[in-house]
Amino acid sequence: MAYRKLGRRGSVRRALLRNLVTSLLKEGRVETTEARAKEAKKIVDKMITLSKRGDLHARRQALAYLLSETVVKELFDTIGPRYKERSGGYTRILKKGYRRGDAAPMVILELVS
Repeated sequence: MAYRKLGRRGSVRRALLRNLVTSLLKEGRVETTEARAKEAKKIVDKMITLSKRGDLHARRQALAYLLSETVVKELFDTIGPRYKERSGGYTRILKKGYRRGDAAPMVILELVS
């Protein structure tokens, strides 16, 4: 399988991932389930690669996916140049434990500094 379905229809899944990616780029770290983090990690790495390109087309592609223009500005002005010399691996997943209600494995997804 190419991706995880996360128990949701396609439109709801896309909305969940868009929110998660926007929050991660805004805050720097986010706590979520392991499956969601693994899916969001792929998208965040693509967004940072777009910001490293830095041209107008890349900015418009990021604006089409992310929910906030201020996050896109921050992505292209601060986050992208920070990883200019790095060729991948912009995020890390730290295992945290299990959620009390349903024992889902929880993780912290954060940007590598």
